[in-house]
Amino acid sequence: MKIGVMSDTHGSLLYFEKALKILEDCDVLLHGGDILYHGPRNDIPKGYNPKEVIARINDVKNILIARGNCDADVDQMVINHPIQSPYVMSQFGEIRIVMTHGYTESKEEVIKNAKNMGADILILGHTHVKELYCDENLVVINPGSTSIPKDGTHSVAIIEIIQSDDNEDELELDINLIDINSGETIHINSEE
Repeated sequence: MKIGVMSDTHGSLLYFEKALKILEDCDVLLHGGDILYHGPRNDIPKGYNPKEVIARINDVKNILIARGNCDADVDQMVINHPIQSPYVMSQFGEIRIVMTHGYTESKEEVIKNAKNMGADILILGHTHVKELYCDENLVVINPGSTSIPKDGTHSVAIIEIIQSDDNEDELELDINLIDINSGETIHINSEE
């Protein structure tokens, strides 16, 4: 199973389309929030067209969305998929994924909550900075921002859940951060 992860699209049709192209063969999409509005602290992103993003996101069949700090009640009136808050919890076989935008609590508190929910993977957004690391047995992913990256690269993540060749009862995870402009895998160093 392949799971596509994006966050912080902020109304950019240009980068939302690029993200969808990279994630087109994924079975399900997870969106970490800040879907339509660019927010008062951000410049308007290139390709800003929230009305067309609405149309495109409504065409996506299998998507889960966490509510971000720039998402308003009116967004739910025009987006056909539930915008969930504060956490989205999903089970993919034996793998439990918890997703939150991550702006109402400290990162430490969010990680603690995800562990208490039995998560294998925690997906965050909000910072516009990519992260991929393990905190004990919890994989922490921030796919960065598709439209307004604060670390210089427009990005998404792909989680692949693979049946182990050695043990059919064991699952393996292959997780990659992807540059949506080049399609190349991004390698980051984490101090966590």
